Amino acid sequence: MKNKYFLLAIIGLIWGSQFIFQKIALSVFTPQLIGVGRAVIGFITLFIICKILKVRSKGNTPWLIYMLIGLLEASIPFTLVPWGQQYVSSSIASVLIGTVPFFVILFTPLLSAGNKISRSNILSVVVGFLGLLSLFAPDIIKGNSSLSIWSPLSILAASASFGVALILLFKCGLEHPLIVARNVLGSASIQILLISLFTGSKIPSNVTLDSILSIVYLGVMCAGIVYFLYMILISEAGPVFASLTNYLVPTFGVLIGFMFADEQVGPNTWIALAMILIAVAFNQKKGSNEEKPVEVKDS
Repeated sequence: MKNKYFLLAIIGLIWGSQFIFQKIALSVFTPQLIGVGRAVIGFITLFIICKILKVRSKGNTPWLIYMLIGLLEASIPFTLVPWGQQYVSSSIASVLIGTVPFFVILFTPLLSAGNKISRSNILSVVVGFLGLLSLFAPDIIKGNSSLSIWSPLSILAASASFGVALILLFKCGLEHPLIVARNVLGSASIQILLISLFTGSKIPSNVTLDSILSIVYLGVMCAGIVYFLYMILISEAGPVFASLTNYLVPTFGVLIGFMFADEQVGPNTWIALAMILIAVAFNQKKGSNEEKPVEVKDS
């Protein structure tokens, strides 16, 4: 099954590339408008895929669940991540969003009965936290007044929101994953549109082709096609193998920012990336006397 490695790499590349395209879109659009475009285009993409594949809803999941997951999986992150990226590089944003597995570890015992935090899980969180500290260590040590704590916190809040949403996805029962993704993005489209209206976001007059294409890419690829590919990977290789995307998303995010956006990636960023990946590895580790690790995906 050599194609499973190809699928894994493509999925990691697509999700890892979202940060640089959000950066391009931010040159023109507000975070709210980027979120609206991504959610709506993603919903349309998955709607078309479901029609082509003749995948139908079983109708056994209340829309209230979809609305809640849509808020946590898309509405909040699709707004907070672009907002945070106004002040941090795409490389740093990709490392921060790579913390999703840690929040799943922390929230699972609270939201899912019968699940406990294992020793490997605790070690994962500790190493990951040290990795985050190393990411901003130079600015903290120098007392850099230009360091805005709200930007990284907004992206970490988005990461936590993703984590809670992933746990709640189990509430969708036996519904087809593509239907779940479609309905979640449909719910999020309505929510982010309302957010944009209440915040007074308007389409700017200086719209560029690059900014429009970036939003189209975010919607079609990062919120549409990638879910389809992810479901194929799970069906062919299983959820454990598919969860390896947690290693690839921050890695591709940093590399793309370094190679194509001329971002200055300091040693602390590489160290933080390495520690985040090591932390995720601890979470993947199986011990004979430990609970089965939490399997999650990035969004």
